[in-house]
Amino acid sequence: MYASREDIGYDFGDDSKVRSKPVKPNPNIDGGWAWMIVLSSFLVHILIMGSQMALGILNMEWLEEFNQSRGLTAWVSSLSMGITLIVGPFIGLFISMCGCRTTAIIGGILNALGWILSAYASNVHYLFLTFGVTAGIGSGMVYLPAVVMVGQYFQKRRALAQGLSTTGTGFGAFLMTALLKYLCTEFGWRNAMFIQGAISLNLCVCGALMRPLSRKDLHEKYVVRSDSEENRAKALSHSTETIKSNGVLGEEPAKKEEATNEEVLGSVQPTELGGKSGIGRSMYGLRLFKTVSQLTITVRKGFALWYSSYFGAASLFTNRVFMAFVIWALFAYSSFVIPFIHLPEIVKQYNLSRQDNVFPLTSIIAIVHIFGKVILGIISDLPCISTWNVFLMANFTLVTCILTLPLMQTYVGLAVVCALIGFSSGYFSLMPVVTEDLVGTKHLANAYGIIICANGISALFGPPFAGWIYDITQKYDFSFYIAGLLYMVGIIFLLIQPCIQKNQPREKSSEEAQV
Repeated sequence: MYASREDIGYDFGDDSKVRSKPVKPNPNIDGGWAWMIVLSSFLVHILIMGSQMALGILNMEWLEEFNQSRGLTAWVSSLSMGITLIVGPFIGLFISMCGCRTTAIIGGILNALGWILSAYASNVHYLFLTFGVTAGIGSGMVYLPAVVMVGQYFQKRRALAQGLSTTGTGFGAFLMTALLKYLCTEFGWRNAMFIQGAISLNLCVCGALMRPLSRKDLHEKYVVRSDSEENRAKALSHSTETIKSNGVLGEEPAKKEEATNEEVLGSVQPTELGGKSGIGRSMYGLRLFKTVSQLTITVRKGFALWYSSYFGAASLFTNRVFMAFVIWALFAYSSFVIPFIHLPEIVKQYNLSRQDNVFPLTSIIAIVHIFGKVILGIISDLPCISTWNVFLMANFTLVTCILTLPLMQTYVGLAVVCALIGFSSGYFSLMPVVTEDLVGTKHLANAYGIIICANGISALFGPPFAGWIYDITQKYDFSFYIAGLLYMVGIIFLLIQPCIQKNQPREKSSEEAQV
């Protein structure tokens, strides 16, 4: 039903045990609590991504308050948006150690703290630290777990679930824009940020809803997936045995170490029981030792998994298709952000402000973007449709629109192109699905962390680069042309690398057959 790792051309081999014995699927996978996870992720997208889309309201207030240049002031918003995504790989380490729920709750507190401290800003540089860095890191600590948890709870309806949850970005853009505009008008921007910080504490509630699946539940999910994709499992068998023999993921040593530590900790129990008669301090010390030891084991196992994903023999960076995906991500996100930043100026240049005030072009993108995510998710879940092919077609449509937009000089023409941009950019909901197909659920957190980090770099430098091109040429046309061409280079990488990667395992197998 999906474009599996075999279809795309990379075998990571994390689903190493394939059993033919039928297993009763867990009711919480593709149903039950899974829809609460979708609700939680939906609210996270409203509170984080929706708020970032509405930062233009606060940007005007900061310009008036601090009397700084537009370029310097704009870096506050760019830092917040960029850091939210750039910290993805490091948030993957937190998830490996603490889990999605704990990471999201800590991130919610940090995000709220960034908003509240920003209410007392005395200059723009203060906002760089409080809003750009503090709130940005907090947003990243909530955003990545929200995406990863949806991938863990869904198998058959992954694309639809991701599509529904990420529509919160579009809804949030409308809700948060209206809310911040009202709060700034009634209470001033400082009180507005303080109130928004209090609202952001609801991210902790969203994190609390991210109930982790047990190891048994995750194993059942893997078995169900393997039973439904027997051909892929056969293709993965050779690479899985290789990974096991090399000890890539370090699971067996970790298990042995855990067993050894459990024996040591088990020997502590009789000592505790014997000490009840007299030495209370010894009991407390032994309990503290047991807690610290268990925490140390958890941290070491989490770090080992994170380290092996990035730097081990089965590092994600050795996956050529995944690296092509990262290169694509470096150019893709800026092509979506640039129209939001520069369309108002284009409208002024073409004397279309009157029509745009009635129905802004950016609003057209945001509205259609919501439907695009849901519709593309439904299409990708059809049995006869490949998620990978839908993803590529949406990318081709978006890059065509980016290259075509400067040619449109009427409101109707711009509106049509903007609608297509909004719909085709709905492929963002497919990114976690494609990433999971590339590397598997086990490595989804670390892999998707790298992808959104690349998106963050694109969001951080894309709009300033487009503005720099405008300063040189005094036209926005070249900004869109260059962004479109770079975007096309990323798409070409996606097309070439799977073909090369697919041929390599076949060559190895033929050589082994000859031997």
